Amino acid sequence: MSQEVIYNEDNIRSLDWKEHIRLRPGMYIGKLGDGSTEDDGIYVLIKEVLDNSIDEYVMGHGKQIDIKIEDGKVLIRDYGRGIPLGKVIDCVSKINTGGKYDSKAFKKSVGLNGVGTKAVNALSEYFKVAAYRDGKSKSAEFQLGELVSQSKIIKSKEKNGTLVEFEPDPTIFKKYKFKSEYVEERLWDYVYLNAGLKINFNNEVFYSKNGLLDLLTNKTDPEQLRYDIIHLKGDDIEIALTHGSQYGEEYYSFVNGQNTTQGGTHLQAFREGIIKTIRDHFGKNYDSRDIQGSIIGAISVRVEEPVFESQTKTKLGSIKVAPEGDTVRTFVVDFMKAKLDNFLHKNKEVAQAILKKIQQTERERKEIAGIKKLANQRAKKANIHNKKLRDCKVHFNDKRGNEDIKNESMVFITEGDSASGSITKARNVQTQAVFSLRGKPLNSFGQTKKIVYENEELNLLQHALNIEDGLDGLRFNKVVIATDADVDGMHIRLLLLTFFLQFFPDLVRAGHLFILETPLFRVRDKQKTFYCYSENEKAEAIDALRGKPEITRFKGLGEISPDEFGGFIGDEIKLEPVYIKGSTSITDLLTYYMGKNTMERQEFIINNLKVELDKIAVEEVMELD
Repeated sequence: MSQEVIYNEDNIRSLDWKEHIRLRPGMYIGKLGDGSTEDDGIYVLIKEVLDNSIDEYVMGHGKQIDIKIEDGKVLIRDYGRGIPLGKVIDCVSKINTGGKYDSKAFKKSVGLNGVGTKAVNALSEYFKVAAYRDGKSKSAEFQLGELVSQSKIIKSKEKNGTLVEFEPDPTIFKKYKFKSEYVEERLWDYVYLNAGLKINFNNEVFYSKNGLLDLLTNKTDPEQLRYDIIHLKGDDIEIALTHGSQYGEEYYSFVNGQNTTQGGTHLQAFREGIIKTIRDHFGKNYDSRDIQGSIIGAISVRVEEPVFESQTKTKLGSIKVAPEGDTVRTFVVDFMKAKLDNFLHKNKEVAQAILKKIQQTERERKEIAGIKKLANQRAKKANIHNKKLRDCKVHFNDKRGNEDIKNESMVFITEGDSASGSITKARNVQTQAVFSLRGKPLNSFGQTKKIVYENEELNLLQHALNIEDGLDGLRFNKVVIATDADVDGMHIRLLLLTFFLQFFPDLVRAGHLFILETPLFRVRDKQKTFYCYSENEKAEAIDALRGKPEITRFKGLGEISPDEFGGFIGDEIKLEPVYIKGSTSITDLLTYYMGKNTMERQEFIINNLKVELDKIAVEEVMELD
């Protein structure tokens, strides 16, 4: 007989601000993570502090920001007005306290809810704030949100501004590590969106003179562009636009300086405005897919009191643009129809290049229409959702259910019955699916989209993910390549990476592609078991055990029992994101690794082989000694 649960006044708790943030950090900074992916919480902490410094610059105060990250500790110093000295402690420790509630002081600000720096404070093992204002200063130090010391208001020779130091709490951000490339990408976004601002990060200078024009220039290969980048600016809006040679679409969108990685109403309006303008300009109702194919664009808007769909501000909701009252959609579409159409009338050569690109895409689409129809019929006949794909219950594009669960949805792409069988038995059926390949996939480098429909495996894979017409229908938030830890497994991994980079680069750029890390060795005795992901970890495990341990080398995923696999794809799953730096040319990357045997690749192999041989020789000499 079950015991009755008592519910009375004793069950009601009131949490103070820091207790609530520490108990529910995801409500304030999104997912926690360890720094291995660019949207992990430790980068959100940096962003929350930086947003305040950027707002100072936007308001015309301070043209430089200094940032230093060392040994897990972050220091950010701006040269704005500085927090009013009498409110230094309140601004970082009292919810609903801050200057941004006064819309006259902070119009079109990034952070409006007064929570950001408080969340950083509560989630930091160490937090310091210092304000410098008109020859005076005040500072305070906190631990886990608790004030531990503060100075009086004293004289200072420092320039006006604010300094914040913090060290994330390792009990919340377990084994965290800042990756410089992720921080640098964010800093480039800040300077692109705030032309003239200089950011010093660990002795490297970040600066942009031409805003979004610089952004697209640095993120594209000029040889792959069909025409020079279009760059248009207006009151509270800036856009850059061109067509490349890649498959898919590539967009960068921002609101009030915030990178809205999940888009929102402004990005939808941008895409709509491009389609409407081009159709009207050429007087023809072109298929939207032919207009948007291979497009590369960036948009930045500034609006008063933006409404985001989460605290991390990655997707803009539906709002009005004050004071006119127009919706963001109307504001953006009207700007595009007026400014882009005017530009095309004045630049006939660009207009003709766009027309030529649209017509080429249209021809290619019609050429493969018949093949595509047959391929779709084959996919339906193959009964993909029963044979190739062992599906999960919650999908990324399912608008029902819990958002957090949908964000955890993933599909493992693996090869062979034994590997897929182990993962299938061990997986969480609610959020984890398995797609089983039959043998090695085709090397798709240099091929056209036609090959995707002609090759059964590649066609079924795109259908399983539902990415044929773009990412809007993507059924899984994480697409995970799970192959054996041997030469064949690495080859399959490389072929899959080539497939996604060649035909669906937007899937990779949007951060949906991952590699599953599984242990190479199991080292155990009767008391302890260690799973090791490298030779060094294996050596450490052997030293940690007494006596002669049992050592197993996992050559294939099928050799790992379902019970063991459950640990590797459960809460402690290790996923390595497939990350492309903004300046990387996918064409050059694929040519280098998957093209003909170039001299550059030969030199790379020879040089690295020499290093490995030298290393082996040194180890042999040490053993002889």
